[in-house]
Amino acid sequence: MQSLTNRSKGVERKPMTIWEKMYLPAIAKGMGITFSHMFKKKPTINYPEVTRPFSAVFRGVHILNRDEEGRERCTACGLCAVACPAEAITMEAAERQKGEEGLYREEKYAAKYEINMLRCIFCGLCEEACPKDAIYLSQTFAPANYARKGFIYGKDDLLIPNPKTEPEAYAKAKGTIGKEIK
Repeated sequence: MQSLTNRSKGVERKPMTIWEKMYLPAIAKGMGITFSHMFKKKPTINYPEVTRPFSAVFRGVHILNRDEEGRERCTACGLCAVACPAEAITMEAAERQKGEEGLYREEKYAAKYEINMLRCIFCGLCEEACPKDAIYLSQTFAPANYARKGFIYGKDDLLIPNPKTEPEAYAKAKGTIGKEIK
């Protein structure tokens, strides 16, 4: 039977010479490559003492954002949970009570908001789907943990610090230390 692409090549099965049977040239060539790598710069980075720079589009841990007055932006519309292909986001909505105007922007808010980081694929679709810019992926890593429960981040873990009461922690979470806060 003839192949469809005529790209196949015949292989020659000639016997090995005495020089090839001793494997000395191959061993010498391999040792030469090994010794040449000994004098090159090491690609290993001594993390946590030295951190490598990441690209501007790096997607790390999720953060629930606040507005300039410190109110939560999330209105529990559920678009982020619907957009998530891994179904890692779960939320429950609640109505704002009298006297909670300073806590939430809208009448509806997320009473429970959880992200299962074991399921999350860091695609950023939740960030794209949010109409209120309430969720975004920061430039920080998800920390390691020993228990599975430690990877389910609740609302208290995800919510950014209040810019009015904790401006330094807010700037650190936003990644704007040394920059002008917008």
